[in-house]
Amino acid sequence: MSSDRLAFTEALAQKAGLVALDYFRKLDTLTITQKGHQDLVSEADRNVETLIRDALSEAYPDDGILGEEHGMEEGDSGFTWVIDPIDGTANFVTGIPQWCVIIACVQQGQTLLGVIHDPVAGETFSALAGGGAFLNGKPIKVSDSESVSVGSVGVGFNGRTSVTDAVNAVGALVSKGGVFFRNASGGLMLAYTGAGRLIGYIESHMNAWDCLAGMLLIQEAGGRVQEQDIAKALYHGTRVVTGAPGVFAELTDIAESSFAPLQAAE
Repeated sequence: MSSDRLAFTEALAQKAGLVALDYFRKLDTLTITQKGHQDLVSEADRNVETLIRDALSEAYPDDGILGEEHGMEEGDSGFTWVIDPIDGTANFVTGIPQWCVIIACVQQGQTLLGVIHDPVAGETFSALAGGGAFLNGKPIKVSDSESVSVGSVGVGFNGRTSVTDAVNAVGALVSKGGVFFRNASGGLMLAYTGAGRLIGYIESHMNAWDCLAGMLLIQEAGGRVQEQDIAKALYHGTRVVTGAPGVFAELTDIAESSFAPLQAAE
């Protein structure tokens, strides 16, 4: 059943991505104000999420759905879909081609599957619990780096926790000889970690729709993820510390020393 759900989700993310990409290309034709761009992105966000929700409701009518734009719609099947129609809207609105569609499915506190689709690059990252991680259907694995000084680490920033969290993390990373990477799409940075492009990704707080798919992807690609309470994360978000096995301990130390206590995020 889960493999069927994964195939369905991959196709749905790609379909949604085409709609979002059409909006993205329209940005070039706008000669109006920044507000005009923002309105277009808001419309794209809403319409892409509606497309995804409608498809999920038709295929799995008893499932719950949690989305960034329209909140939680409870179901009674035990399955809940978690979606971000456009992750990286700051990039989207300014024409930077680094954004993605994210869809995950959870059941009883476990993430069953996750898909992160980058329409511009034509890349679909996907993972099935216990079934591996893939990029366009080919298996992927995390980096074999043994030190944060070998490779780049994604560092996330959000407006919900202390502004010093990311600053402290970058400072700690650089002091260890590391290099930080940020492209303003947490979903893509998690996907890049799963594919071995980044050696890890840390952020003091992420919403469920931004991180559940990526964390599963990293785990299924052989990486490590700080233990999560998925049921709690659905409603309150979570701290995210992920990476290749060889650098996970270092990344955990950086996060512990850099981020304010978790209570500040909830």
